[in-house]
Amino acid sequence: MKNNILKYIFFIFIIAIAIFAIYKINESNANKENTGEVATQKEEEKVEQKLNLGIAEFDMLNPIISKNKYAQSISKLIYEPLITINGNYELECKLASEWAKTSDTTYVIKLKENITWSNGEKFTAEDVLYTIDRLKELNTESIYVYNVQYIIQAEIIDTYTIKITLSHEVPFFEYNLNFPIMSKSYYGESNFKNSEKTKNPMGTGLYTISQIQDTQIVLKKNENYWNKENENTTIETISINLYSSIGEMYNDFKLGKIDLVNTGNINIEEYIGTIGYNKVEDIGREHDYLVLNKQNKVLSNPEVRQSIMYAIDKNTIIQSVFNGKYTEADFPLANTNWLYQGTKTSEYNAEKAKQILQENGWEFKYNYWQKYVDYYTRKLNFNLVVNSSNQNRTKVAELIKQQLEAIGIKVTIRYATDTQYQNYKTYKNYDMILCGTYVGTNPDLTTYFGENNLANYNNEEAKTILNEVKNITEKETLKQKYKRLYELYTTDIPYISLYHSYDVVAYSKDLAGSLSANWFNMFYNINSWSKK
Repeated sequence: MKNNILKYIFFIFIIAIAIFAIYKINESNANKENTGEVATQKEEEKVEQKLNLGIAEFDMLNPIISKNKYAQSISKLIYEPLITINGNYELECKLASEWAKTSDTTYVIKLKENITWSNGEKFTAEDVLYTIDRLKELNTESIYVYNVQYIIQAEIIDTYTIKITLSHEVPFFEYNLNFPIMSKSYYGESNFKNSEKTKNPMGTGLYTISQIQDTQIVLKKNENYWNKENENTTIETISINLYSSIGEMYNDFKLGKIDLVNTGNINIEEYIGTIGYNKVEDIGREHDYLVLNKQNKVLSNPEVRQSIMYAIDKNTIIQSVFNGKYTEADFPLANTNWLYQGTKTSEYNAEKAKQILQENGWEFKYNYWQKYVDYYTRKLNFNLVVNSSNQNRTKVAELIKQQLEAIGIKVTIRYATDTQYQNYKTYKNYDMILCGTYVGTNPDLTTYFGENNLANYNNEEAKTILNEVKNITEKETLKQKYKRLYELYTTDIPYISLYHSYDVVAYSKDLAGSLSANWFNMFYNINSWSKK
């Protein structure tokens, strides 16, 4: 009986061991299958690292012929310049290794020697010369005509050196070297403008054109890309959808079919909503400012200009006219520019505006600020010229009139046609004029401080600094010079900077990485981007 019980226990023990062994084998196989599934998923995720972009009203991806701003923006992934501009608008070498200003009108540019085109051919000075010649031929047909308009000669010194001669000294000309370079060997003897090749040109950039269809363009990582720092770029493929209208592109962004859009539209939320995406906001290119003509005997008084500055409420103007999207300005350079040395503080103080006038002998009598000077009663009564075809600036002029009259300074607005407006600027027959400009990458401020400026502002120190900064390469010294220009601009007040325009990149929440942008480039740090 005892032996039978032991036999049963032994059999039960053997069965238990067998069941346990079968369980572990199954568990191991399951883990292997799961591990295989995870590995497969990761491989699939790696394959699916695709960025989806859009271009509305597409013309072509040849960057020196295209007039489409979306195509121009995306083309920076395919084509590269000699010199590029970073997120703070500071110069950085790209295809060039260094440059030198050897005289007032001569520059020598050394090229990097490790660069190839996407087909593996070597990049040389021949390509740079070819591009300059094509830009000169295209003239106004290219948006880069300004970059080369003062070049009278470009000559090859050796395979990786080119010399450029200008017609006259151009302050900070090196900033103009940011035009994309095209391949001479790719085009050969074909017609650059009309050849089929110009629809699919070759670049040196991080991506290359893989496929062009009627409704889509596909870019792939350039396997021959020279900058090895970008070897680990996660985004392998960029799919560019082509749209007949901006509205269609915005709608597809809202539906999640494209990953990011770049725009200066202050009403963008009306098209893409306010939720479901992230965004990077930055200052745009437009800078509007009020010119105070110092030839006017009253405006030549510094306390009057100072009073006008304090009376203008820039924030109210921005909220009323630009939906709160524009940024207050106190200097032509944006506060994101590495040479901006300001404080970015609002000057508006209506009571201080009146106090300054009182402290300097002005009296408010008979609805006018008055002061008896040189046997003549001067009054604060000015005309303000604005271009009537620019609706936003017209609204701004009307708000400035309201704000100045709120402290007793009389203003008469002169609504000028385009031709009249240009004549006012040419002959400077105004007290005040509302102006605007598109700020480029070049930090030159000759427009505001140089000869024949719109404010008739004459300051010898400013002129000396303008002459000095053209040849300064040491960064801290240059920053100190611009700090002084800022001080002169904001204390002498020949102009009152009002605002800078708005630029935004809206992007999918599935897009991860360090995303930063400005109006010059929205693809900084794309090598760190990935799709979740």
